Amino acid sequence: MPLTDDEELDRLLDAETIAVIGCSTTPGKAAHEVPAYLQRNGYRVIPVNPFADEVLGETSYDELADVEGDVDLVDVFRPSEEVPEVLKEVRERHAERGDAGAAWLQLGISHDEAAAAAEADGIEVVQDRCIKVEHGRLRG
Repeated sequence: MPLTDDEELDRLLDAETIAVIGCSTTPGKAAHEVPAYLQRNGYRVIPVNPFADEVLGETSYDELADVEGDVDLVDVFRPSEEVPEVLKEVRERHAERGDAGAAWLQLGISHDEAAAAAEADGIEVVQDRCIKVEHGRLRG
């Protein structure tokens, strides 16, 4: 069952490195502004966007599997219909590397079946919540 409790959400915010799938190069878009907010608040943001070489001063990767180093949390800015494939990538990375133990699906993004499969593989999942809003609310 996806995490909803304030204590659980706050614990996920202890992450240091956040891979952002669908991170945008376009200022003003949530997929750009939320990762920028995370950077300003001390997180290392790793953009995952196959159409960009760099976002927010960080090297952008084509897919999660390409990201070097450890990833604590995967923040997802992709449509709900893409969530099964995205969470499959998170599950594969978690199984192979032992990192990426949590996935945060942004506001308006959810997929119960894919979330349940990820949770069965040991991934903590948040659905349909903005990490920026929750960070400001819990840690502001």
